[in-house]
Amino acid sequence: MTTSTTEALPFRLFEVELVRRTVLSPNFVRFTFSGADLDRFADNGYDQRIKLLFPITGSSVASLVESQADWYTAWRELPDDERPPMRTYTIRAVRPASREIDVDIVLHGLTGVATAWGSTAPLGSTLVICGPNADFDGPHGGIDFHLPPTAARVLVAGDETALPAIANIIEKLPADARGCVLVEVPDAGDAAALPAHPGLEVIVVGRDHGAHGEALQPLVHEHAGRLLAEHEAEASVAAAAAAAAAAADSVSVDELDALDVDHDLLWEVPEADQGATAAVPLYAWLAGEAGTIKALRRHLVAERGIDRKAVAFMGYWRHGRVEQN
Repeated sequence: MTTSTTEALPFRLFEVELVRRTVLSPNFVRFTFSGADLDRFADNGYDQRIKLLFPITGSSVASLVESQADWYTAWRELPDDERPPMRTYTIRAVRPASREIDVDIVLHGLTGVATAWGSTAPLGSTLVICGPNADFDGPHGGIDFHLPPTAARVLVAGDETALPAIANIIEKLPADARGCVLVEVPDAGDAAALPAHPGLEVIVVGRDHGAHGEALQPLVHEHAGRLLAEHEAEASVAAAAAAAAAAADSVSVDELDALDVDHDLLWEVPEADQGATAAVPLYAWLAGEAGTIKALRRHLVAERGIDRKAVAFMGYWRHGRVEQN
């Protein structure tokens, strides 16, 4: 059903059907969904977050879709054994004219609700997606990549859970953007799930059974230093002075170390100041396992002296813990 503009909310529920499954790489599969209302699914690009509600035996999402405006309350009030599990993903592509959307999912066996569904669901399977509503006249939210207009370089880094978002960021960035993209994935062949960009160096490294973040952290250390050095070599005395002043706002090592990734939300997304004139040497976007992201943020802000307002970081998941919604 289509909501009128005056009643529209930023996000709404869409009933969809799985119509295609395309293998992209050793661990990534693209799921293409069709739905009667998907012409009203807003196409915002970048790292737009959505929610997938997976069906379980004995549960029904019909009442949730009918609720729309208060669907989340209705979802929470369902008994535990009837509440459809909900997981967060990034929309990969929106085709309003054909009423289709793509969601890329990393499959790692049958260890979770999402991967179990993705590995076994036949074409024609249905589920519900909470996504941005094109009938809403305003910002939808759910986007964390906000490139400052004065950023000289961009550094994008993450693990396989961030790869679809990173792919969207690469495609959305202007052709004259400069910087690098660093991704740690289960298999180096998963690089096939990423597009290329004329101004960005895209480096994908396989984990090869190593610990999460073990391969990503030294890459970020190396390339952050390189990008900053490049900027310093190009910058004028005035620009260098402005960058030094901005770095004064960086957070202390003690404050960073105080974050407990098992209890604290590791998520900070500075909004870009469209009226800013001071040069930003490096804008960083970091997403993935919370412990790794905490360490990378500490390195960039506390050790490299990058302005904390130029570092977006998201702990998408925590090692040993299952996402609940």
